[in-house]
Amino acid sequence: MMKLSRICIYPKDVQRITGKSEKSSRRLLHKIKENIGKESHQYVTTIDFAKYTGIEEKLVQEYLND
Repeated sequence: MMKLSRICIYPKDVQRITGKSEKSSRRLLHKIKENIGKESHQYVTTIDFAKYTGIEEKLVQEYLND
């Protein structure tokens, strides 16, 4: 059976991955949404985050699964 993993990134996740403050993490997610044309009610996915930051998606997923 395949284990399901999260695909949405939240400010707390960005904090853990980057070491940034909560406010900086929220700002980064907002920049990502603006950059890819998402509206405020839409979520940032691990793929979106990985592409924008240059961090491999596999590493982001591994970090979220800890």
